[in-house]
Amino acid sequence: MDPAASGAPPDTGAPAKGRGAAAPEQAAPSGEAPAEGRGAAAPEQAAPSGEAPVEGRGAAAPEQAAPSGEAPVEVTVAGTRVTRTAGSAHVIKSRQLERFEHDDPHAVLMSVPGVYVRGEDGLGLRPNIGVRGVNPDRSKKVTLMEDGVPISPAPYSAPAAYYFPLITRMSNVRVIKGPGAIAHGPQTVGGTVDLITRSAPSLASGALDLALGEYGYGKAHGYLGSSDGQMDFLVEGVHLRSDGFKELPDGADTGFYRNEVMLKGSYVVDPTARIKNELRLKLTYSEELSNETYLGITDEDFEETPLRRYGASALDRMRNHRTAVALTHVIEPSPGVSVTTTVYRNDFSRVWRKVNGFRGANLFDVLAAPDTPQNAVYYAVLTGQLDSSTPGETLLIGPNERDFAAHGVETRVRWNTTTGPVSHRVEYGLRLHYDRVERRHSENGFQLLGGTLVPDGGPTVVTQLNEAWTEAAALHASDAITWRALTVTPGVRVELMRSAFVDRAAGSEQTRLAQALLPGAGAYFALTEELGLLAGVYRGFSPPAPGSDEHVEPELSVNYEGGARFADGPLRAEIIGYYNDYSNITDVCTLSSGCLDAELDRQYDAGEARIYGVEAYAEHEVPLGQLKLPITAAYTLTQTEFLSSFASDDPIFGRVVKGDEMPYVPRHQASLSAGVEHERAGVVVGGSYVSAMREKAGGEPMSEALATDAQLLIDVSARVRVVGPLVLYANARNILGSQYIVSRRPFGARPNAPRWIQVGAKASF
Repeated sequence: MDPAASGAPPDTGAPAKGRGAAAPEQAAPSGEAPAEGRGAAAPEQAAPSGEAPVEGRGAAAPEQAAPSGEAPVEVTVAGTRVTRTAGSAHVIKSRQLERFEHDDPHAVLMSVPGVYVRGEDGLGLRPNIGVRGVNPDRSKKVTLMEDGVPISPAPYSAPAAYYFPLITRMSNVRVIKGPGAIAHGPQTVGGTVDLITRSAPSLASGALDLALGEYGYGKAHGYLGSSDGQMDFLVEGVHLRSDGFKELPDGADTGFYRNEVMLKGSYVVDPTARIKNELRLKLTYSEELSNETYLGITDEDFEETPLRRYGASALDRMRNHRTAVALTHVIEPSPGVSVTTTVYRNDFSRVWRKVNGFRGANLFDVLAAPDTPQNAVYYAVLTGQLDSSTPGETLLIGPNERDFAAHGVETRVRWNTTTGPVSHRVEYGLRLHYDRVERRHSENGFQLLGGTLVPDGGPTVVTQLNEAWTEAAALHASDAITWRALTVTPGVRVELMRSAFVDRAAGSEQTRLAQALLPGAGAYFALTEELGLLAGVYRGFSPPAPGSDEHVEPELSVNYEGGARFADGPLRAEIIGYYNDYSNITDVCTLSSGCLDAELDRQYDAGEARIYGVEAYAEHEVPLGQLKLPITAAYTLTQTEFLSSFASDDPIFGRVVKGDEMPYVPRHQASLSAGVEHERAGVVVGGSYVSAMREKAGGEPMSEALATDAQLLIDVSARVRVVGPLVLYANARNILGSQYIVSRRPFGARPNAPRWIQVGAKASF
């Protein structure tokens, strides 16, 4: 296992220092971002042990150049430096996030090789993220964390991530693949995405970021914090909004607003004591209202008006809110030993009212073939050309209400020691976790009359009334063993679960027990100070759906990787090959993939499969006098293959024949960004390419398959420091104005965001 992802402290050999401005190298709590640069004037100084430095995102200061001749800070992920990690690990640093000021997490993660995204609303409100070929649907096969704490609404019982934090308040993003994934979980087949938030500054300071743009875009983001060496605090808030770029017949709003507030505080019992004893508290509140829909349009309508929305979706709306609390205690009883314990609780509620289909027809079928005699009538009703005239032409619209809760406690013990010439960075971890989801889905009939939705007067029909819960205990252990140029990182994870599914409508209950033993190991050998080889193997795991029958297996695989990495100052380049050998690949049906009520949240076992490919990455900041030229490039080649034949009610699979390729995995994916930066100004251009992706498993040529469009998107961003701390910036998203079909699931073609100009101003104080 890779301790670079596990939270073990790096092999620095330095004892932990007292807290305060003179002690930037102390260990941070598990998953916690370090104190950022000890003040606005010094955003680049070393971060606490085991963490990437946080550069104060949202302020104007982080973009300025480091003092002349100053060596760049080596970014680390806990355990070892990223450049010497015995496995795949990437850190998207604050400076990289600042360059484009993306609000869509899809756009941010595209810069990491091996990470795939499936577009949906064009805004990234509910991201679909996959790692190394796992199904990206609702990011349910990826472990999502914020500051080391799981953030999926119910990571075991309902991992589909209908909540994702605003990326603009993140200071850096860590993506962990390979053996390091088993330090987290429960989803370990693909990897982990850990979003790191800002820490309180050591001096009283803050920043404000205001932006406006086309389509009613608006952003207000600010923070304020301080510290006296014993206590610190940080308050941060973000408001993000848009009127939407899709067009309803009546011109109604198709946009959204989101609000997030975070409060952090910490207290050191005695800053002068030999034994460090610290408490940290983090509180978060989030809310969203978005006029979003699952209803797309036909391919023919997309060709004519890609931003069109049918009037049948006029009532569709998502409302959600989330509260989260995390209390962390850190104690360092002796040099080289730390114990970090975090107690956490997340609550998430959502109500999504949306059109689900016709009483007499499936919406996907109607939009896929609108010209057949039967579908032509339904299509005419959808588009307002005809009024509903029969019971079958009645639209079924209703809210999917879901309440989620997740809470637990996690302790990580880290120990740095040596045995002769061999150094060890040991970590033991234990997490006790409980989560649940309650579902209440209902719908009513509506007729489209004169282009307006009118209730048909029928009774409300309850389509889902159930609850699922899981109790889990997870243990992991690792030891990063270094001797001369070789680092070997063996580790193991154990998952023990008890889950249940209670169908209140049918009056039935199913329970089951599950367990998994997940060993792994990684190795890194330094051929020179700059060049090294890495290799790893581990067992991947995804838990079975709650209450599933005993014959339903968890997802299990044996994953291999190997490659080479070169790092010399700001220059980093690597190439890694990987091979994921599944003994059982699984799928859990969701409405976002097109499943109907009878199949929702049901798991399907697909048997043996394999996913393999190559990831390449390079970054550099080329110095050129007072200028620097930042360049970042990533490329991923992926092959997928089912090794078993099976049938599934999930429409993205259907009837699969051995040898078929998997849906929503692009064969080729690439990103490139390059710019010119000065202390007072800068401009950067970024582009991404994703080849066409199957929307249904199959083996036919892509030109004959149901598939998304190949996508080429180019963004441009520029900034200028006007005076003092004031910075003005401008972003042009999708500057070519290209429109692509990013998905047809669940109901028809949906577009990416159009060309979008945004301007803003930042100031720190």
